Order: sequence, then C-alpha cells, then structure tokens
Amino acid sequence: MKNLFKLLSLVFTLLFIWAAYVQYNDPDALLWYAIYGVASAASLFFYLGKLNFTGAIILSGIYFIGTFVLWPDKFEGITIGNGDIVNIERGRESLGLLIVAIVLLIYALRLRPANKSKV
Repeated sequence: MKNLFKLLSLVFTLLFIWAAYVQYNDPDALLWYAIYGVASAASLFFYLGKLNFTGAIILSGIYFIGTFVLWPDKFEGITIGNGDIVNIERGRESLGLLIVAIVLLIYALRLRPANKSKV
C-alpha cells in the first residue's frame, strides 16, 4: 500500500505541474503557478517522505478554505458557452482547489500519528 501512495504522489506531482503550466494565458497566472506549485512540492515531499502530518493538514485546510471563498454564487458548470464566463471560471478554479485539498487531506490521513493508546 505504501508503494501505491508513493506512486500516486508522484503522479499528482506531475499533474499539479501540468495544472500550473496550463495557466500561462490566465490573467492571474502567477497566482495559479504558486497555488499549483505548492501542491506539486507537497506531493513531491510526500513521495520523498519529507511531508509531515501538520504541514499536510494545514495546506489541505488552506485549499479547502480557498475552494469555498472562490466558489461562484451560481455554479453553472465548467463548460465554456453554457453560462456566465466569470461564474464558469470561478467554478473551474474552485474545483481545482478542491482536488488539491482532497489530495493533501489523503496525504495527511496517511501521515497521521499513530494512536499510542492502541495495543
């Protein structure tokens, strides 16, 4: 199971790098480079065994907060042409943050300290 999570963290490292790359034509590309860059670094640290529980849980919380702050007032899907472009873009960005938050929460759950009262 450990090797499966190591492989998945390597896959997410690459996916988050790709997610950052495709932001090149976004007006706030630097912000999204940072957002996905931190996610990619956290995934790489998890792969290398350098990410700790506290870091993973804090980052996950930040990304969850970002998801809810950015969530559009009216979710109109993610397909361009099916509604207000601003709502659609905010929905896409929110869903990206949600994916990162869930991945980091999974890392945190894998890294949680063992309960010392168990025998």
